[in-house]
Amino acid sequence: MAPVRGLDTRSPGRGDTTMHRAWERFAGGEDDLSGVRPEIAISWHRCRDQYGVDPRLAKAPAAVAEVDHALEHDVVIAELGFRAAAMAHEVGTVGGIVTIADATGRVLAQWGDEGTRAVAAEANLAQWFCWAEGAAGTNGMGTALMSYTPVLIRGAEHWCQAFHDWTCAAVAIRDVVTRKPVAVLNISCWRGELPGTTNAWLSNAATTTQRILRQRAKDDGTELIAAFNHTRSGSTAPLAAVDPAGRVVLADDTAGVLLGVPGSTPAPDAAVRWKAELPEFIKAAKYAAEQAARNPDWAGSTQIRTRLANEPTSISFRPVFLAGHLVGNIVSFGVSDGDPLHARGEDLPTRPQPRRMVALRGSRLVLLRLPEVCFAQSEGNDVWLCTDEGMLRSASPGLDRLDAELGDSGFLRVHRQYVVNLSRVREVDRRDKGELVLVMDDRDQTMVPVSRRNTQTVRRALEI
Repeated sequence: MAPVRGLDTRSPGRGDTTMHRAWERFAGGEDDLSGVRPEIAISWHRCRDQYGVDPRLAKAPAAVAEVDHALEHDVVIAELGFRAAAMAHEVGTVGGIVTIADATGRVLAQWGDEGTRAVAAEANLAQWFCWAEGAAGTNGMGTALMSYTPVLIRGAEHWCQAFHDWTCAAVAIRDVVTRKPVAVLNISCWRGELPGTTNAWLSNAATTTQRILRQRAKDDGTELIAAFNHTRSGSTAPLAAVDPAGRVVLADDTAGVLLGVPGSTPAPDAAVRWKAELPEFIKAAKYAAEQAARNPDWAGSTQIRTRLANEPTSISFRPVFLAGHLVGNIVSFGVSDGDPLHARGEDLPTRPQPRRMVALRGSRLVLLRLPEVCFAQSEGNDVWLCTDEGMLRSASPGLDRLDAELGDSGFLRVHRQYVVNLSRVREVDRRDKGELVLVMDDRDQTMVPVSRRNTQTVRRALEI
């Protein structure tokens, strides 16, 4: 979880005429976003053009009555509640309130100044109402759930005019495996400034809570490895253990070759698990995890193509649980057991592949075709795109999200700071100790380092 740094918590409120005029223009149908922060501009576009949220909305709608989520989400929410309650007095002394919501934006609890809570209740900023961006427009909780970094929404940056007297800072807690949001923590003030401790407090609460999820993911990885070894003792088929996001925790040598990952190299920590070079396999693994989460007795099979055979290879999935919680699947190659996912994958959920990337040039959104992007580089919380038009700031809030969006489109994460377009690699510089450096085909022939753990994946992807 990225720390909360450099948030200007002062509230511009309705007195920020520049922002209010920009909001009036955009809400009125114009596309002029002069003076609007990039993350707010992207959110406004979603609210107006994708969700169709009425900017005149005065109250948040009621939340869905029943929401299905895992037990570990309850643990995270309880931890956030403990930290929010501990901060309530300090926040309340400056007229602020602290709120936690689940992954759907449903407000679960609130603490702080009673007068502010009464004002908040008039806008349904209270338990059991929904503050997802698609329901209530740009706001702290909803926009944080859409972001991989902390957010600050001040005054007229809120999409709905009725909320322009508020300033909110929020951070989403995300599952370390699937990267899906689990909960969100938010501090709000009405016609005032957020507490000076907001930055440090949100950062600390997010980091501590994320630690719970990291430890749970590591325990899950250890359980997957144990299940792999147990299956290995009674099977001669090539095997792999994969988490619910389709990342490989352990594969034997044969399965490692098929998937393009190191063989017999355990990776229980979610931060260092291996990404298979077969998008079709990742898609099938995610689908298998979804099926197993709904039905613990489920087992399934499908066929995928690998680089080692002209004909499709059968694979089967057997789910692994720890205390009733799905930790992943054991995958057997050359075996066809269980419900068919379908040989050609027609029944698998398909995620629309991005045809364009969105970058920012001042107040304008630049729509780029994928071949126009050479590589992406992270710099703090920002992501910069090296394009045929030069360096542009990405509208995507983090490299992790960009990697997830482009992983099936010919882009590869080669370093913690770089995602490259494989078709734009011109040369590969092999160093004395086995390190690789990619020379890209942009006008500067930028040299992109390859981290040691990604070296074999890059070699296979480039067939070198």
